[in-house]
Amino acid sequence: MRIFLTHVPDMLANYYGARALSELRKLGDVRLNETGRVLDAAALVEAARGCEIVVSDRQTAAPAAFFERAPDVAAFLRVAVDIRNIDVDAASRAGVLVTRATPGFAASVSEMALGMMVDLARGVSRAVIGYRAGKQPEARMGRQLKGSTLGIIGYGVISRHFAPLGLALGMKVLIADPFQKPDPALHHVPLEALLADSDFVVCLAVANEQTENLMNAAAFARMKQAAYFINLSRGNLVDEAALAAALDAGTIAGAAMDVGRAPDQQPSLPLAAREDVIATPHTAGLTPQAIEHQAFDTVRQVGDIVAGRMPPEAVNAASATRFASLSTRHGRAAPPREP
Repeated sequence: MRIFLTHVPDMLANYYGARALSELRKLGDVRLNETGRVLDAAALVEAARGCEIVVSDRQTAAPAAFFERAPDVAAFLRVAVDIRNIDVDAASRAGVLVTRATPGFAASVSEMALGMMVDLARGVSRAVIGYRAGKQPEARMGRQLKGSTLGIIGYGVISRHFAPLGLALGMKVLIADPFQKPDPALHHVPLEALLADSDFVVCLAVANEQTENLMNAAAFARMKQAAYFINLSRGNLVDEAALAAALDAGTIAGAAMDVGRAPDQQPSLPLAAREDVIATPHTAGLTPQAIEHQAFDTVRQVGDIVAGRMPPEAVNAASATRFASLSTRHGRAAPPREP
């Protein structure tokens, strides 16, 4: 089996890893992206020519133009949960299987959220920056997490790990999610109530068309003046102009973000540069444990494909006609279609 791995060298080191690559090579002939750049559709077609499987980083898009011009590709595997830049409908029309990785970053992102909460509440970064500039920082009154109210928007994999940490710290934890019922120890409330009552608002909602600009001017206006906003989900959940305006007006006390609307979902520089903002370059899930979890997901999926099995993380199994043909060509029974 011929496999093309889209990761440029730094992505290969940070977002796949030597151990996963070694295991992947046991399953087939692995071709690496040696261009040093993220490939567009045309370049991806050429790079993947002759390969049955593409294992893709999160930045490499797979539009319709790719699937229409890559007749050898039978499966497109994403080393991430987010597949919004993959045209799944086009892949299905072409008969190409699409898979995603499972979330392995709940602990990593939750720990980043805790760190950001402490930093915002106690002015850690502000003091460090002052000292490094040779200045004596002002000693400001901090806020204790115990006894504060934590509001979490969305109740998915990360929230289920993060919410109990808030409880363990003695915080009251509110959850706003219209589709999920949280643990009884948590308080399930409408978003409007969460915004009004929380001292820390942590955005962990799913990014889709319905949540685009979920945090807009009206949302920030509902927050406490002394409250902090933290975004660890996706940049498109936040109206950045509205956030900047809320910070300028003192509507909220400050913000922290690991994501934004800059390339690769990184924080936008005008917001990240502010004194009342803490920002990290989309690294909340960048730990060896989290990255290896998703990389080894794709290793396992390739193993399934080589064995003629449909990977459990397939998103279009019923349309994967090239995968069925691939199994037949390699002498394995084609997997059953979904009902």
